Amino acid sequence: MGNDLSTARMIAPGAFAINFGAQLYGMLSTPNMKQVADRNHYAFSPNPAFIAAFFAPQMVLQLAWLRKLFSNGDAVEPAQLDYVPIYALGNVCIAGWMVFWKYEMFSFSQVLVCVNSLAQLYAVSRLPPISPNNALTHWVAKTTAGIGILDFVDNGAVALRYVAPPSTLVKVLTGGMFGLASFLSDPIMGGCIVYDLLALCSGQKDSWRTTLGWFAAGSAAISGLRIMFL
Repeated sequence: MGNDLSTARMIAPGAFAINFGAQLYGMLSTPNMKQVADRNHYAFSPNPAFIAAFFAPQMVLQLAWLRKLFSNGDAVEPAQLDYVPIYALGNVCIAGWMVFWKYEMFSFSQVLVCVNSLAQLYAVSRLPPISPNNALTHWVAKTTAGIGILDFVDNGAVALRYVAPPSTLVKVLTGGMFGLASFLSDPIMGGCIVYDLLALCSGQKDSWRTTLGWFAAGSAAISGLRIMFL
């Protein structure tokens, strides 16, 4: 336990610093991440404002989670300690994604997005029931997984140069997958899925925008009904 905790206290803040530095690089360099996004806008590209609005509070959540890792002596909540390796992996993947994204190497960035998204969803599936002691871990893991879903579809469409509007089959698959994800999710993940769809809706136009808006409303309804009855 002692060695595991010491290792966790090194790799978790180190991975956070790497990712935070990469994000600053992506925002402040030329071309910046938004400029790259603007010239590579495809069928699953969100409104960049939604990404920016998500970034700041998610960083605050991570800082609070890191503070808790150091604040209780050796009495660290087991779920938090178990999540550290995937937390660190995710931060390093997203830091690498930023570099590949900036240089428009979208196939490489998609590999890192896939690794991060799958790892975060795996971590969420292994979390114990939420409690006051592990609530921060739930919030960090689930919001990271939630934005990872958006990154996956966004970067994937860019890598494939998949223009809007998508085919009927892709629309059906999109609605079905997001609907199923909403049904299987708790309120935190469900809220992230609705946010993802609103970000996509705001970033698109014409009939595809309307369709995504209906998907967002449907996902919100599914999440609400699940909270009330399940």
